[in-house]
Amino acid sequence: MIHTIPVLVKLRARYPQARIDWFVTPENAEIVRCHPALSDTVLFARREYARFGRSPRATAGFFRLLSRLRHARYDLVIDLHGQLRSVFFALASGAPVRIGFDRPLSGKRARLREERARSSAEQSHSLDHTLANVPRRGWKGAREGSWLAYTHRIPIPTLDVHAIDRYLWVGELLGFDDSPADSTVYLPPETASRVDALLSRKGVPRKKLAVLVPGTIWETKHWLPERFAEVGRYLLASGFAVVIAGTPRDRVRCQGIAALAPGACDLSGETTPADIGGIIQRAQICITNDSGSMHLATALDRPVVSIFGPTNPIHIGPYRHPESVVRVDLPCSPCNFRKLSQCPHEHACMQQVTAAMVIERIEKKL
Repeated sequence: MIHTIPVLVKLRARYPQARIDWFVTPENAEIVRCHPALSDTVLFARREYARFGRSPRATAGFFRLLSRLRHARYDLVIDLHGQLRSVFFALASGAPVRIGFDRPLSGKRARLREERARSSAEQSHSLDHTLANVPRRGWKGAREGSWLAYTHRIPIPTLDVHAIDRYLWVGELLGFDDSPADSTVYLPPETASRVDALLSRKGVPRKKLAVLVPGTIWETKHWLPERFAEVGRYLLASGFAVVIAGTPRDRVRCQGIAALAPGACDLSGETTPADIGGIIQRAQICITNDSGSMHLATALDRPVVSIFGPTNPIHIGPYRHPESVVRVDLPCSPCNFRKLSQCPHEHACMQQVTAAMVIERIEKKL
């Protein structure tokens, strides 16, 4: 979602009088609903609608959503998610123009294009492409046949590009300007007071703040909790107030880190995404895995240090901040494996990142 904000900004510049709505889950709507380029949010209660056909309320709500999409009479839908679910709603809107990415690159075509990109990078001696690799797993284009439903498809000249720049390829079709990408996040005005009240209630001192966000969805992207705790102890000893943030699914991990870093405040499961953004906005430093919180910190222009292993920071790292990434250079990484059971190397890419490496990067960032 954060990677799509630059598209929103350029859409508003291109179509200053248009109504521009964002189809988004309720829990994430707080991150974008106050953006000055946005007209409105259309809420997709994914968890509730999963009970479609079993719950009268969920079934009725789903049909109301379809009716709202239809009656809005959109002229254009841009589907950057590119899955069966998202293209269903694009079609349901009745919009005559539907834009999305082209079909996935085949293995052979992907290799040829990446070899050309790598050759070009080598000729220009670009350090940004030292991690260029032919993706055997991960994003290669629109998925699940969704490209068949688009009236216009975004060509895929290469896979070796950051997600933000990839999304902005839609500008070739729509005539975007060439100004730099703007990912600025505008949090709801009530967020600051809500965060102040939460930190005060938890007894977090009003001094320089560091945030640890150890959660992420993929098993393979998790750095070791004991090393997060070691970093937390270093920050506490350096005079920081330390907050550990996360969703309810991260609670066990966050509690374990808090137990190993006495004095750190565990807020896992007690914050909305906007609240986490508000806490990060107040912080002097944020330490994360490859996660949404990393992108949120970057969009809020806060210093961030992120541990990378199975994913490629060239494609999905903190945008234009390669110095924020800590990783070890291994032949097996990046691999884009999601589950630990898929890894034949005992999670070496994350196991070999030490707390000392992260602390050294924190000191440089500060």
